Amino acid sequence: MLSNEEIKKIAELARMNLTEGEVEKYKKDISEILDYMKNLSEVDTSNIEPLYNITGLFNVFRKDEISDDKKDRLKNREDYLKQAPQKEGNYFKVKKVL
Repeated sequence: MLSNEEIKKIAELARMNLTEGEVEKYKKDISEILDYMKNLSEVDTSNIEPLYNITGLFNVFRKDEISDDKKDRLKNREDYLKQAPQKEGNYFKVKKVL
């Protein structure tokens, strides 16, 4: 079982202020959790494959390709820049956000 000092140190690291009653409660609860984890570590998992993905989904993102529509927009960059209130080189100039 964990000591009161260990529970107080854990609480300090978590920036929690515990009363003495809470220290006793967490001492019991955390000790039970750690004992359960100790039991789990004794289970033989040598023939179990690691689980990498529980959903079965893999790459759900689209490919990053330039479409004809995007190519047309890139060709018209100068037209867009002409409409900008402020620009610097080939970029729109905007106010700082941060």
